[in-house]
Amino acid sequence: MRPESHAPTGTPTGPAHTRVRQAGTNVASTSAAAAEPGAGLDLAALRRSVDEALVEFLDRQERHVAALGLPGEVGRVLRDFTGGGGKRIRPMLCAVGWCAGGGDGLPGTVMRVGAALEMFHVFALIHDDLMDRSDTRRGQPTVHRALAAIHGLGRQEAASARLGESLAILAGDLALCWSDELLHTAGLGPARLAAVLPLVDAMRSELVHGQYLDLLTTGRPGTDVEAALRIVRYKTAKYTVEWPLRIGAVLAGAGPGVQEALTAFAVPLGEAFQLRDDLLGVFGAPAATGKSDLDDLCSGKHTVLVAFALSRATASQRRMLRALLGDPALVGEGADAIRALLVATGARTAVEDLIRTRRAQALTVLDDAVLPRAAIRALRELAEATTIRNA
Repeated sequence: MRPESHAPTGTPTGPAHTRVRQAGTNVASTSAAAAEPGAGLDLAALRRSVDEALVEFLDRQERHVAALGLPGEVGRVLRDFTGGGGKRIRPMLCAVGWCAGGGDGLPGTVMRVGAALEMFHVFALIHDDLMDRSDTRRGQPTVHRALAAIHGLGRQEAASARLGESLAILAGDLALCWSDELLHTAGLGPARLAAVLPLVDAMRSELVHGQYLDLLTTGRPGTDVEAALRIVRYKTAKYTVEWPLRIGAVLAGAGPGVQEALTAFAVPLGEAFQLRDDLLGVFGAPAATGKSDLDDLCSGKHTVLVAFALSRATASQRRMLRALLGDPALVGEGADAIRALLVATGARTAVEDLIRTRRAQALTVLDDAVLPRAAIRALRELAEATTIRNA
């Protein structure tokens, strides 16, 4: 089953929009001639189509703001941030979910829903960076730092930083509004929109609760691995993998059996994805990850990595970890001491083992899942790409 793919009233028909529609039509033609749904699924093409959908939307927003005579820099900062090297995992998984649900081709409608998920991710990152007081993301200044630089001239440093933070709250709110607008102008008919909205609502609510748990435990890391995994599950795993897959499947009209299989695959894979991020946040090279390798240590995040270390440490190791973790002035020598303890306690190895276990659990689901072969191939490819990486 296909979603209603007509363009909504007022949708622009300029060059960028045409490219998105053509990309969807070309893949659909290839797939229609294939023996199974999604046989022509191309993850690189999915990413290009989502990028085009985002460009078309952001161009339209820029023209609208200019016509109203409103400040345009917040839109430009969001545009730079959105186009600044994101992996587009969520839109790709939405498209794979569409294929898993039996959808053919790559309709522009599905890509625009994927773009809405990416814009929601932008909202989440902006607010997360603000709460974590991070300076860089994807190798560039975070949104609150970028806005402080634009408007900070002539202000005292503290006032400039405070202004940047306040403006970033609004920029994140705007990204959330735009995510909603992208979804509601994606071309979905009333029935499909009604089917998707409860999943989108659950995704948004769970992310907020996961972020809430993260904030409550930051600066108070402990030995509770399960509590750390709960944060991973709700702050990242479900909105990154499960909900995009299920939203795509619902767009294709998939029933409960397909959705249950996708959830069984997605939750352990999403946890493995975030566990890899936790390792990269401490042991990764900033030049590759695009962000600091000190932020999690300076804030004292209650990650699975830290929970393993504290639960396995000797009394003297535990005292040292508690003395160093959460120190906002932490620099090279202290950070290196923490990293050495994370290795010496076996915490780093334990997290690597957990990543492998979770990935294997996800892949095992695919062995018995009744899904199109193209979807299974894409899910296997994404399972490797999201958990075996250096950025």
